[in-house]
Amino acid sequence: MRFIVRIKRMQKVNFWNGNKSSARQSYETALLQACLNQTEQECGAVDVQVDNTDYPNADDEANIFTRDADILVTVAGNVKFNDKQKLVIPQALTKGLLGYRLLLVRDESLASFAQLKKIQQLQSLSIGIPQTWADANLFRHNQFKVIERGSLDDLFLLLKNGTFDYVALGVNEIEDVFTHRVASIGGISIEPSLMLYYPFPLVFYVTPNKPNLANRLEKGLNEIMANGQFEALFTHHHGDVAQRLNLRNREIFTLSNPVLPTNMSHFSGALLD
Repeated sequence: MRFIVRIKRMQKVNFWNGNKSSARQSYETALLQACLNQTEQECGAVDVQVDNTDYPNADDEANIFTRDADILVTVAGNVKFNDKQKLVIPQALTKGLLGYRLLLVRDESLASFAQLKKIQQLQSLSIGIPQTWADANLFRHNQFKVIERGSLDDLFLLLKNGTFDYVALGVNEIEDVFTHRVASIGGISIEPSLMLYYPFPLVFYVTPNKPNLANRLEKGLNEIMANGQFEALFTHHHGDVAQRLNLRNREIFTLSNPVLPTNMSHFSGALLD
Protein backbone atom coordinates (compact mmCIF):
# COMPACT_ATOMS: atom_id res chain seq x y z
CA MET A 1 0.00 0.00 0.00
CA ARG A 2 1.34 3.40 -0.94
CA PHE A 3 0.83 6.43 1.24
CA ILE A 4 0.96 9.86 -0.26
CA VAL A 5 2.04 12.62 2.08
CA ARG A 6 1.16 16.12 0.94
CA ILE A 7 3.46 18.76 2.34
CA LYS A 8 2.27 22.33 2.27
CA ARG A 9 4.78 24.62 0.64
CA MET A 10 5.90 27.37 3.00
CA GLN A 11 4.41 30.68 1.93
CA LYS A 12 6.62 33.72 1.49
CA VAL A 13 5.34 37.09 2.59
CA ASN A 14 7.16 40.32 1.77
CA PHE A 15 6.74 42.91 4.48
CA TRP A 16 7.87 46.43 3.59
CA ASN A 17 8.84 48.08 6.87
CA GLY A 18 10.86 51.12 5.75
CA ASN A 19 10.43 54.86 6.19
CA LYS A 20 10.18 54.64 9.97
CA SER A 21 12.26 54.39 13.14
CA SER A 22 13.88 51.15 14.27
CA ALA A 23 11.59 51.12 17.34
CA ARG A 24 8.54 50.98 15.08
CA GLN A 25 10.18 48.44 12.79
CA SER A 26 10.85 46.08 15.69
CA TYR A 27 7.33 46.20 17.11
CA GLU A 28 5.51 46.03 13.78
CA THR A 29 7.57 43.06 12.59
CA ALA A 30 6.89 41.20 15.84
CA LEU A 31 3.18 41.99 15.61
CA LEU A 32 2.91 40.76 12.03
CA GLN A 33 4.75 37.56 12.91
CA ALA A 34 2.43 36.96 15.87
CA CYS A 35 -0.64 37.34 13.66
CA LEU A 36 0.70 34.86 11.12
CA ASN A 37 1.90 32.39 13.76
CA GLN A 38 -1.56 32.40 15.30
CA THR A 39 -3.05 31.03 12.08
CA GLU A 40 -0.19 28.70 11.15
CA GLN A 41 -1.98 25.47 12.05
CA GLU A 42 -4.93 26.37 9.85
CA CYS A 43 -3.16 28.17 7.01
CA GLY A 44 0.41 26.88 7.00
CA ALA A 45 3.83 28.24 7.87
CA VAL A 46 5.02 31.58 6.55
CA ASP A 47 8.49 32.87 5.78
CA VAL A 48 8.35 36.63 6.39
CA GLN A 49 10.86 38.59 4.33
CA VAL A 50 11.36 42.03 5.89
CA ASP A 51 12.41 44.93 3.67
CA ASN A 52 13.52 48.00 5.64
CA THR A 53 14.42 50.04 2.55
CA ASP A 54 13.66 53.74 2.90
CA TYR A 55 11.99 55.43 -0.06
CA PRO A 56 12.25 59.21 0.34
CA ASN A 57 10.16 59.74 -2.80
CA ALA A 58 6.41 59.68 -2.08
CA ASP A 59 5.60 57.99 -5.39
CA ASP A 60 7.96 55.13 -4.61
CA GLU A 61 6.21 54.55 -1.29
CA ALA A 62 2.76 54.81 -2.84
CA ASN A 63 3.69 52.20 -5.46
CA ILE A 64 5.23 49.77 -2.99
CA PHE A 65 2.87 46.96 -4.02
CA THR A 66 4.37 47.08 -7.52
CA ARG A 67 7.76 46.33 -5.91
CA ASP A 68 6.53 42.92 -4.74
CA ALA A 69 5.55 44.04 -1.24
CA ASP A 70 2.63 42.11 0.23
CA ILE A 71 2.05 43.95 3.49
CA LEU A 72 2.93 47.27 5.09
CA VAL A 73 1.91 49.22 8.17
CA THR A 74 0.86 52.82 7.71
CA VAL A 75 -1.55 55.36 9.15
CA ALA A 76 -5.22 54.86 8.37
CA GLY A 77 -6.27 57.08 5.47
CA ASN A 78 -2.71 57.72 4.28
CA VAL A 79 -3.31 60.11 1.37
CA LYS A 80 -0.37 58.71 -0.62
CA PHE A 81 -2.42 55.56 -1.16
CA ASN A 82 -5.75 57.23 -1.96
CA ASP A 83 -5.78 56.19 -5.62
CA LYS A 84 -4.04 52.85 -5.05
CA GLN A 85 -5.72 49.48 -4.82
CA LYS A 86 -5.15 47.91 -1.41
CA LEU A 87 -6.86 45.80 1.23
CA VAL A 88 -7.10 47.61 4.56
CA ILE A 89 -7.55 45.88 7.91
CA PRO A 90 -9.29 48.59 9.97
CA GLN A 91 -7.94 47.57 13.37
CA ALA A 92 -5.58 49.91 15.22
CA LEU A 93 -2.22 48.24 15.88
CA THR A 94 -0.65 50.44 18.57
CA LYS A 95 -3.49 51.93 20.64
CA GLY A 96 -2.92 55.17 18.73
CA LEU A 97 0.62 55.62 20.08
CA LEU A 98 1.88 57.45 17.01
CA GLY A 99 -0.69 60.20 17.55
CA TYR A 100 0.71 61.06 20.99
CA ARG A 101 3.49 63.44 20.01
CA LEU A 102 6.32 64.94 22.03
CA LEU A 103 8.47 67.80 20.84
CA LEU A 104 12.15 68.07 20.07
CA VAL A 105 13.38 71.64 20.51
CA ARG A 106 16.66 73.50 20.70
CA ASP A 107 17.96 73.73 24.25
CA GLU A 108 17.85 77.53 24.21
CA SER A 109 14.10 77.33 23.47
CA LEU A 110 13.16 75.07 26.39
CA ALA A 111 12.23 77.91 28.72
CA SER A 112 9.92 79.57 26.19
CA PHE A 113 8.19 76.29 25.31
CA ALA A 114 7.54 75.69 29.01
CA GLN A 115 5.46 78.89 29.03
CA LEU A 116 3.09 77.75 26.25
CA LYS A 117 -0.44 77.22 27.56
CA LYS A 118 -2.61 77.65 24.45
CA ILE A 119 -2.52 75.84 21.14
CA GLN A 120 -2.47 79.17 19.30
CA GLN A 121 0.95 79.87 20.79
CA LEU A 122 2.30 76.64 19.31
CA GLN A 123 0.60 77.33 15.98
CA SER A 124 2.51 80.60 15.74
CA LEU A 125 5.79 78.65 15.71
CA SER A 126 7.04 76.45 12.87
CA ILE A 127 7.11 72.66 12.87
CA GLY A 128 9.55 70.69 10.73
CA ILE A 129 8.27 67.55 9.00
CA PRO A 130 10.18 65.32 6.57
CA GLN A 131 9.00 65.27 2.98
CA THR A 132 6.41 62.54 2.24
CA TRP A 133 5.26 62.16 5.86
CA ALA A 134 1.50 61.65 6.10
CA ASP A 135 0.92 64.13 8.92
CA ALA A 136 2.12 67.29 7.12
CA ASN A 137 -1.37 67.94 5.74
CA LEU A 138 -2.87 67.14 9.13
CA PHE A 139 -0.85 69.92 10.75
CA ARG A 140 -1.76 72.32 7.95
CA HIS A 141 -5.43 71.46 8.43
CA ASN A 142 -5.00 72.46 12.09
CA GLN A 143 -3.49 75.84 11.13
CA PHE A 144 0.10 75.01 12.05
CA LYS A 145 3.08 76.51 10.24
CA VAL A 146 4.59 73.51 8.45
CA ILE A 147 8.02 73.37 6.85
CA GLU A 148 8.51 70.15 4.86
CA ARG A 149 12.16 69.51 4.24
CA GLY A 150 14.44 66.53 3.66
CA SER A 151 14.49 63.14 5.35
CA LEU A 152 14.18 62.14 8.99
CA ASP A 153 17.95 62.41 9.49
CA ASP A 154 18.04 65.82 7.78
CA LEU A 155 15.37 67.07 10.16
CA PHE A 156 17.53 67.40 13.24
CA LEU A 157 20.35 69.35 11.64
CA LEU A 158 17.73 71.70 10.21
CA LEU A 159 16.21 72.08 13.68
CA LYS A 160 19.64 72.77 15.18
CA ASN A 161 20.29 75.41 12.50
CA GLY A 162 16.99 77.21 13.18
CA THR A 163 15.14 76.33 9.96
CA PHE A 164 12.06 75.67 12.12
CA ASP A 165 11.22 75.77 15.83
CA TYR A 166 10.40 72.18 16.73
CA VAL A 167 9.82 68.62 15.57
CA ALA A 168 7.01 66.34 16.84
CA LEU A 169 7.51 62.57 17.05
CA GLY A 170 5.36 59.75 18.40
CA VAL A 171 5.98 58.57 21.95
CA ASN A 172 6.64 55.08 20.56
CA GLU A 173 9.72 56.27 18.69
CA ILE A 174 11.01 59.54 20.09
CA GLU A 175 13.44 58.01 22.61
CA ASP A 176 14.93 55.64 20.05
CA VAL A 177 15.26 58.43 17.49
CA PHE A 178 16.78 60.78 20.06
CA THR A 179 19.36 58.21 21.21
CA HIS A 180 20.47 57.09 17.76
CA ARG A 181 20.00 60.18 15.59
CA VAL A 182 19.80 63.32 17.71
CA ALA A 183 21.94 63.10 20.84
CA SER A 184 25.23 63.18 18.94
CA ILE A 185 24.25 66.48 17.30
CA GLY A 186 23.96 68.22 20.68
CA GLY A 187 21.87 71.21 21.67
CA ILE A 188 18.49 69.49 21.20
CA SER A 189 16.24 68.02 23.91
CA ILE A 190 12.90 66.30 24.33
CA GLU A 191 10.63 69.08 25.65
CA PRO A 192 9.37 67.91 29.10
CA SER A 193 6.02 69.70 29.59
CA LEU A 194 3.95 69.53 26.38
CA MET A 195 2.25 66.86 24.27
CA LEU A 196 0.20 66.93 21.09
CA TYR A 197 -2.53 64.39 20.46
CA TYR A 198 -4.47 63.49 17.33
CA PRO A 199 -6.18 60.26 16.25
CA PHE A 200 -3.55 58.56 14.11
CA PRO A 201 -4.06 54.79 14.11
CA LEU A 202 -1.62 52.49 12.37
CA VAL A 203 -3.16 49.68 10.32
CA PHE A 204 -2.15 46.89 7.97
CA TYR A 205 -2.36 47.49 4.22
CA VAL A 206 -2.23 44.31 2.10
CA THR A 207 -1.70 43.93 -1.62
CA PRO A 208 -5.02 43.58 -3.47
CA ASN A 209 -3.62 40.50 -5.19
CA LYS A 210 -3.72 38.44 -1.99
CA PRO A 211 -7.17 38.60 -0.39
CA ASN A 212 -6.57 35.28 1.38
CA LEU A 213 -3.51 36.77 3.08
CA ALA A 214 -5.57 39.78 4.19
CA ASN A 215 -8.26 37.49 5.61
CA ARG A 216 -5.66 35.42 7.40
CA LEU A 217 -3.96 38.49 8.84
CA GLU A 218 -7.25 39.93 10.08
CA LYS A 219 -8.22 36.62 11.66
CA GLY A 220 -4.86 36.29 13.37
CA LEU A 221 -4.97 39.87 14.63
CA ASN A 222 -8.45 39.43 16.11
CA GLU A 223 -7.39 36.20 17.79
CA ILE A 224 -4.24 37.58 19.42
CA MET A 225 -6.26 40.56 20.64
CA ALA A 226 -8.74 38.16 22.21
CA ASN A 227 -6.23 35.75 23.77
CA GLY A 228 -3.89 38.30 25.35
CA GLN A 229 -0.91 37.98 22.99
CA PHE A 230 -1.42 41.46 21.58
CA GLU A 231 -1.49 43.04 25.03
CA ALA A 232 1.63 41.13 26.05
CA LEU A 233 3.46 42.21 22.91
CA PHE A 234 2.39 45.82 23.35
CA THR A 235 3.47 45.78 26.99
CA HIS A 236 6.84 44.29 26.09
CA HIS A 237 7.58 47.06 23.60
CA HIS A 238 5.70 50.04 25.06
CA GLY A 239 4.36 49.07 28.48
CA ASP A 240 5.86 51.83 30.64
CA VAL A 241 6.02 54.62 28.08
CA ALA A 242 3.30 56.73 29.78
CA GLN A 243 5.15 56.68 33.09
CA ARG A 244 8.63 56.96 31.61
CA LEU A 245 7.77 60.06 29.58
CA ASN A 246 5.42 61.54 32.21
CA LEU A 247 2.58 61.72 29.69
CA ARG A 248 -0.26 62.20 32.18
CA ASN A 249 1.27 65.36 33.63
CA ARG A 250 1.88 67.21 30.39
CA GLU A 251 -0.10 70.06 28.85
CA ILE A 252 -2.02 68.38 26.00
CA PHE A 253 -3.01 70.14 22.76
CA THR A 254 -5.55 68.16 20.75
CA LEU A 255 -5.70 68.28 16.94
CA SER A 256 -8.21 66.83 14.49
CA ASN A 257 -7.42 64.35 11.73
CA PRO A 258 -9.39 65.15 8.55
CA VAL A 259 -8.39 62.01 6.62
CA LEU A 260 -9.53 59.26 8.98
CA PRO A 261 -11.59 56.77 6.95
CA THR A 262 -15.27 56.55 7.78
CA ASN A 263 -14.97 53.15 9.41
CA MET A 264 -12.40 54.55 11.87
CA SER A 265 -13.81 58.04 12.29
CA HIS A 266 -14.57 57.47 15.97
CA PHE A 267 -11.13 56.11 16.81
CA SER A 268 -9.52 57.49 19.94
CA GLY A 269 -6.13 56.60 21.37
CA ALA A 270 -6.22 54.30 24.37
CA LEU A 271 -2.74 54.80 25.75
CA LEU A 272 -3.80 56.88 28.76
CA ASP A 273 -7.01 54.96 29.56
